[in-house]
Amino acid sequence: MNYIKNKILFFLTFIVIFSGFFIFSQSFSLAGPVETGYGLNKTTSITGIAIPKEKNIPAKIGAIIGAVLSFVGILFFVLIIYAGFLWMTARGNEEQVKKAIELITQAAIGLAIISSAYLVTKFIGETLFTMTKG
Repeated sequence: MNYIKNKILFFLTFIVIFSGFFIFSQSFSLAGPVETGYGLNKTTSITGIAIPKEKNIPAKIGAIIGAVLSFVGILFFVLIIYAGFLWMTARGNEEQVKKAIELITQAAIGLAIISSAYLVTKFIGETLFTMTKG
C-alpha cells in the first residue's frame, strides 16, 4: 500500500512541476523581450540578426507542437532515468530487471513514433504551405 502511495505522490509532483514550467514559459513568452525591448532592438541593429515576429496561425501551431515535443522529450528522459534506477536497484530481482528493460524499450519506441509523426507532419505542412504560397 505504501508503494502505491509513493507512486501516486511521485506522479502528482511530476505533473505539478512540469505544468508549472509550461504555465510560466507561456506567460514569459507573452511579455517577452521581443515586445518590450530589453535592448534587443539595439543589439539586432548592430549585429544584423532579425528578431522573428511571426504572429500567424502556422507559427503559433508550430510553437504549440514544439512545446508538446519538448514535454515528450522530458518525459522520455524521466522514463529512462526511472528505468535505469529500477535496473540498478534490482539486486538480482529478474522481474524488476525485466520491467526496467521493457520500460526502456517502450520509451524508445514511443520516442521514435513521436519523432516520425513530427517529421511527417512537418513535411506535409511545408509541402502544403509552399503549394498554397506560390
